Amino acid sequence: MLGSVEVWSGETSVPLGGAKPKALLALLMLERGHVVATHRLIDIIWGEDPPETVRSLIQVYVSTLRRNLADHGLPDVIVTQAPGYVLQVPAEAVDRDVFLRLVEQSRTVTGAQRVGLLRMALELWRGPALGGLEQAVLVSEALRLEQQRLSATEERIAAELELGLHDQLVGELARLVAQHPANERLRGQFMLALQRQGKQADALATFRECREHLAQELGLDPGPELVALHEGILRGDLQQRQHRVPTQLPRVPDDFTGRSEEITVLTRPGRSRLQIIAGQGGCGKSALAAHVARSLASWYPDGQLHAELRGMSDNPAEPAEVLARFLRALGVEAGRIPESTVERAELFRGLLEGRRVLILLDDARNLAQIQPLIPATPQSSVLITSRDRLTGLAGAQLTELGVLAAGEAIELLSHVVGEQRVRQDLDAARQIVGHCGGLPLAIRIAGARLASRGRLPLSWLADRLADETRRLDELSIQDMGVRASIELSHQALDSVSKLALGRIGFFGVPDFAAWTVGWLTGVSEADAEDVIERLVDAQLVEFSGVDRLGNLRYGLHDLVRIWARENAEATEPLEQLRASVTRVLIGWLSYVDRAAKETQPDDIRWRVTRDHGVVGPPLDDPRAWFEAEQICMVAGVERAAALGLHELACDFAPEQYSAVLSGANRFDTRARIIDAVLNAARTAGDLRIEAVMTAEMGQLRYLHDRFDESRLLFREALGRFRELGDERGQAATLAGLGAACRESGFLLEALHFLDQAVGLLRGLDDDIGIGYAQRLAGSVRLEAGDFSQALADLQEALSCYQRAGSRRGEALTLRTLGLFHRALGNYAESIELCGRSRQIFSDLGDELLEAFAVRAMCKARFRLDPSDDVREELEWALEVSRTMEDRWGQGATLRVLGEWYLARGELDQAEAQLIAAREVLSVLEAPLWTARTEHDLSLVYAAQGRTDLSAELESRALSAFHDRNAREYAELTGTKPSG
Repeated sequence: MLGSVEVWSGETSVPLGGAKPKALLALLMLERGHVVATHRLIDIIWGEDPPETVRSLIQVYVSTLRRNLADHGLPDVIVTQAPGYVLQVPAEAVDRDVFLRLVEQSRTVTGAQRVGLLRMALELWRGPALGGLEQAVLVSEALRLEQQRLSATEERIAAELELGLHDQLVGELARLVAQHPANERLRGQFMLALQRQGKQADALATFRECREHLAQELGLDPGPELVALHEGILRGDLQQRQHRVPTQLPRVPDDFTGRSEEITVLTRPGRSRLQIIAGQGGCGKSALAAHVARSLASWYPDGQLHAELRGMSDNPAEPAEVLARFLRALGVEAGRIPESTVERAELFRGLLEGRRVLILLDDARNLAQIQPLIPATPQSSVLITSRDRLTGLAGAQLTELGVLAAGEAIELLSHVVGEQRVRQDLDAARQIVGHCGGLPLAIRIAGARLASRGRLPLSWLADRLADETRRLDELSIQDMGVRASIELSHQALDSVSKLALGRIGFFGVPDFAAWTVGWLTGVSEADAEDVIERLVDAQLVEFSGVDRLGNLRYGLHDLVRIWARENAEATEPLEQLRASVTRVLIGWLSYVDRAAKETQPDDIRWRVTRDHGVVGPPLDDPRAWFEAEQICMVAGVERAAALGLHELACDFAPEQYSAVLSGANRFDTRARIIDAVLNAARTAGDLRIEAVMTAEMGQLRYLHDRFDESRLLFREALGRFRELGDERGQAATLAGLGAACRESGFLLEALHFLDQAVGLLRGLDDDIGIGYAQRLAGSVRLEAGDFSQALADLQEALSCYQRAGSRRGEALTLRTLGLFHRALGNYAESIELCGRSRQIFSDLGDELLEAFAVRAMCKARFRLDPSDDVREELEWALEVSRTMEDRWGQGATLRVLGEWYLARGELDQAEAQLIAAREVLSVLEAPLWTARTEHDLSLVYAAQGRTDLSAELESRALSAFHDRNAREYAELTGTKPSG
């Protein structure tokens, strides 16, 4: 795959046939070990117009490939498995997989060994990946592989620079920089190699070349890392300055006690920069790490980072997730964070180069989880807690944490129970900590029982622990001792509490409220609260806090959860456990549906909301409820999908439910749900849910402004819906395709898909769906200059929404009608319509769409009166877009700000805002809106007397308007649009 697609048997090349058989084999190699459905092979290889005999052709290609493989002594590795084919070969048989494995291995070692592994990986390449294949999916994969190749090359060069091999790298870097002039990492490596050769002037010259290239080709300035390197060369050092300084260290528990010997070891001068605190669950690793990190914080003036890795949970933190949070803390904008883990790790290491930062990684699962999170720079330090010793982490210093000494154990009990109470019965206190064996978790459990029973003497608990039938067997510092103590506590529970504990553990969510336990066990919420209290008394459930609505929330210690899940699986039939999870999801769905009904739908819905029969108390504030329940809900949906309940989990994925998901992480939340359901549907062979989830992922990518990915996913879903004969699914995906094409500036294609969607929806008698598709079609025709038909579309959309009672849809259409009248110069009408739209969005509590309406209204206002001061409102709209991480809204608002400054004659400000807008819109690959911004810039440059630059931008914009069939071409060339 790392070159033209080939198969070799020893030294002999196996004939594969033409481009289409090669494409088929390439697709199977990409999904090695997984079934690739026949319809997917057809969609990718032939596109939208396959021949009638296409399935026969697939069979012929597969048979020919099998025969050719057999003729060269190779086994039958292409296996027919419904609903398609699977390639069954080991990873070492595919050069791509060997390449990726070698690159991953290189990240676990350093120095010459790392260089050797990377060189072995890069020597596998024979040319451009998947050479000669032109299918869109394969071209996209080839580009991804080429980027991985370049990343591996950059990593190799970085490792060789660390070894001082700059002399032999200068020539190679010169060639690479010529091939990739905008690659700032390669530029930086080239500058560093030149500087180390004593060629400071040449290093500074290559920076100037980069700056000029970025300005001329992209309208950008070099990034902060390259600028810092340039400044370092100028000053004669390479220290970076002016970084954001994060301070994320967790609070040290109020009852932290002792550990003076370990603290001395962990904080002494000359300690390793990689420190591991290992020990059993409950021995106080996290508390010690927090205390040590706080003590060392002043040694790390460039910041302190912290991540809870959830290593022992069912959903450990992914390195990509942690890296994204670290990068944001270090000042990287969300829109600039790379997609892949490898690229995030590279950016993270680059940002920490030369800085003194302390990183606390709590509860690590294994080396694979933490390796991408460790910086390369020796100035930074990493403190890791884990139940694993992580012996494979080169250069790390291990501190194994045991139990507390007798005096420290008494001190800890005093913190929990109260110093006076312990002094009054010191002998009993000594007996208690003696029975607990100095294990902090056991002491805290004992202390908590006493604290909740303030009138009981300490001797009461000391006597209970002395009795072996009552004692929580935590005297051993091994996990089995803790497990035995949990079992003894469990045996003392009543039957309902036992059932509840097992089902909570089986469900495996991070925390829960009383209603969750009620749904799991089939009891009322009041009875569930009593059950939880009994479990709290038994120290098997922990109180974790109060949410913003005042609801008490609880959790299980990791070891209790693991034990409870195992016990439930051993004592209850799986179907009963699945039924308990089903009740929780139905309960959540009753709230989801209730909240969704309040969000005013404006699009095509996959299904209607329905009464599930299991409900909780009324919600005064649905958004606040979901904010408290969101993490638990996502984990629960993932668990349900893994249990085969994908049909039920599917109901959490539709886009209209995103309105109840809180905060800027709503995209990650929905992506987790969709991924879980999609994987479960594929495992179950459920083609309809697979189609629905593929379309939902397409819609999610659209909302995240990733329009190319969105179109590919919608096309894949459309093919599946057509096979299934699902007209509603076809209509929804056609509308989605139309919207994605519109944002990418493909206006004719957008209308092609939207008109098909409208035709299907008329047959379904779906007013909201018709309103949605007609509104989009009207907006596209407005862009194309077809004003009369645009008005007809928008008026029909408004009627449909009003007939269906969708205030949200009405507001969206009013805003688009405002854009229509603004385009015709009817500014007063535009202001009035946008103002009505803004009021509705304000009433609905949708701040982001209110910001869209404000932006549209402000533009009409200053076109009507250039002296109208709309800056404050536009800056509010920009801040809303930034808070909600809506890159499209940011780009569009920056452009309108630029136009406002231009109208006032403030040319420098206009230029700055428009350049910023162009940068955002270019990243989004929105050529039509980028062209509009460049047209605005051309007006600024003309007013500044920079006529050459103005003419260049105007010519480029006109070309884009022409290519995209946009109305601006006719307007700017003197031809009036029809209608």
